Amino acid sequence: MAGSTPASPTVDGIALPAVMRARSNSPWAEAWRRFRRHKLAMTGAVILALITLLVLFGPLVWPVAINEIDFTARLKGPSWRHPMGTDDLGQDIFARMLYGGRISLAVGLAAMLIAVGVGTVVGAIAGISRGRVDAVLMWFTALFLSLPQLPLLLLVIYLFRDVLKTFAGPEVGMFVLIVAVIGGFRWMPVARLVRAQFFSLREKEFVEAARALGATTTRTVTRHILPNSLGPVIVAGTIDVAAAIIAESTLSFLGLGFPPDIPTWGRILYDAKDYMDIATHWALFPGGAIFITVLSITYIGDGLRDALDPRQVL
Repeated sequence: MAGSTPASPTVDGIALPAVMRARSNSPWAEAWRRFRRHKLAMTGAVILALITLLVLFGPLVWPVAINEIDFTARLKGPSWRHPMGTDDLGQDIFARMLYGGRISLAVGLAAMLIAVGVGTVVGAIAGISRGRVDAVLMWFTALFLSLPQLPLLLLVIYLFRDVLKTFAGPEVGMFVLIVAVIGGFRWMPVARLVRAQFFSLREKEFVEAARALGATTTRTVTRHILPNSLGPVIVAGTIDVAAAIIAESTLSFLGLGFPPDIPTWGRILYDAKDYMDIATHWALFPGGAIFITVLSITYIGDGLRDALDPRQVL
């Protein structure tokens, strides 16, 4: 009938209590409900969405060239003409921040996809295998974990940056190299996490039932084990985005990231290091952007961890 309320779920004609009705939702709907109740995670998600929209569409609203030099406006503080001030060449910091935000966020996302992809494949193979294959893969994982990451990042980028610049151009070449290097040194924790999840799930009753019904190993992994391992992997992925942004900022701050005409938040911070006393705003804005973005992603990761953990009650 029009205007009537939908009937409550029942079992044998008996209406389910509200708590049981909530638990009858799909796992992802329940995870979304838990995530929405995590205030810090929702705040982080809103802030990250605003930052993403700003760096994507901000240049359309603020169409100032990122390399436009104006020596008459050198090291000026924030004003209506330059909302974040100018640098030592009179370049508009706000325009460079918008452009650099695209690169910093893209590096974080692309490096995370590489780390999660490689880590998931290695961890899944190790987790479903037994004996020698598992031992060899975990030996390589432990070897990569024992290597000092920052010196190796600097060495690899120093050795190969000129080669990639020649073949792919300065911007694309450095982007590919930085993403590959950062992602290539972030897959090990994901691999160990996925392996542990596979060890825990492969002896569960639903997996044994699938095997008993004749499911192949590939089908068992892709349809039963891997989907139930995605929760921790998603949380690890959000952490890797924040770590990749910090790593790119560190490389740029050390002078081995993108060239000066391609601004990223880390590169802008590097260029401002010699003017901290007379132009504090120059370092304040990129440093604040990195801090807020990483903090927002960290809170999102905390919220996802709680939302995807069925033992949590929110």
